[in-house]
Amino acid sequence: MTLKSMLLGCLVMALVTYACRVVSMVLLRKKIRNRFVQSFLYYIPYSVLAVMVFPGIFFSTSFLVSGIVGAIVALILAFFKRSLLVVSLASIASVYLVELILNFL
Repeated sequence: MTLKSMLLGCLVMALVTYACRVVSMVLLRKKIRNRFVQSFLYYIPYSVLAVMVFPGIFFSTSFLVSGIVGAIVALILAFFKRSLLVVSLASIASVYLVELILNFL
């Protein structure tokens, strides 16, 4: 993943997030009472971020397996509500160990 593609991804994410907020403010003057629309607008930034981050997780390592192991470790620790620092360091360590093992084989 190059710097250009990462910056382009951040720009697209910012524009999508901004567009969702602005469109809702411009088109709908009164409070949105529909729970579906409220939840849709709330979760858009998270879904866009996930769509942009996951390909980088899997394809930024030498082996696809190490990316998958790192993602699984991160998801398990996040499920158990560990801090972001713990999740990041543990997933990095797991990717590093899997890369070492696979390079040794």
